[in-house]
Amino acid sequence: MASIVKTLRVVADPSRLRILLLLKGEELSVAELQEILGMGQSTISTHLSQLKQVGLVEDRRTGKHSLYRLAIPAGDGPLDEIITRSAKEIAEANSDQVAMRRVLRKRQDKTRAFFDSVAGRLGKDYVPGKSWKSLAEALLRLMPPLIVADLGAGEGAFALLLAQRAKKVIAVDSSAGMIEVGREQALRHGVKNIDYRLGDMEELPIGDAEVDLVFFSQSLHHALHPDRALAEAVRILVPSGRIAILDLAKHRFEEARELYADEWLGFSEAELEMMLERAGFSNVSASIVDKEPETPQFQTLLAVGNKPG
Repeated sequence: MASIVKTLRVVADPSRLRILLLLKGEELSVAELQEILGMGQSTISTHLSQLKQVGLVEDRRTGKHSLYRLAIPAGDGPLDEIITRSAKEIAEANSDQVAMRRVLRKRQDKTRAFFDSVAGRLGKDYVPGKSWKSLAEALLRLMPPLIVADLGAGEGAFALLLAQRAKKVIAVDSSAGMIEVGREQALRHGVKNIDYRLGDMEELPIGDAEVDLVFFSQSLHHALHPDRALAEAVRILVPSGRIAILDLAKHRFEEARELYADEWLGFSEAELEMMLERAGFSNVSASIVDKEPETPQFQTLLAVGNKPG
């Protein structure tokens, strides 16, 4: 902070007090201050420079512009009191606040105009920071600590996500190579609550009523007998435990059998619901939750159900 004499000399100017009163409540750009105060750009910039020199104002860069704000905390000492009390003596203070609210509404209108322009196609365009992975991470962290079975776990990418909140993840796969990679990844990430087990979805190496939640993530269509895999899921679940299945909706891309070792070309919503009900699940529902834009435009099906209590 500059000397008190220099600071008071700077603050004594009515125009600079008007600026300080505005910046006390909001960050504003030079252009916005121009619009509010009805002064030229060079005049505003000169006032801001003098206020910065004595430490009353600071700025931050945002894109091509700088936003200015008061550098002293509200209620901090006599300077803040001087600025606050000056509002009663400056004739333009009230009209400045009205003009500032109008300027801020223009900012909001600009944001609304953008979202109006992309309404109906926002999810189809790229949005910085928006991804299904980030959404999954957020939702998983809301999950209570459960014992979870990840059936057909593959290399364990999903198991690693689940492990962030799960009490324990039992990751089962029939491929020894996948299990080895999964264990290496868990070790590399320092994750200790994943138990990798070699086994088949239709004969799970898991005891009766051992888990709270069963996940099949794009794995059920690899089972020779999906009904048997679902019967095993019922067996290992505690009463009132839940099942969630992410799988492909029924499709006609025959090459998937060779390319991805798929036994089934997906399932229809009705098929998956009937299979879950036959296995003994209640409160069953299935629906399409995603569709890939590229050919063959695979669709993802989500099905959920409960083991009766």
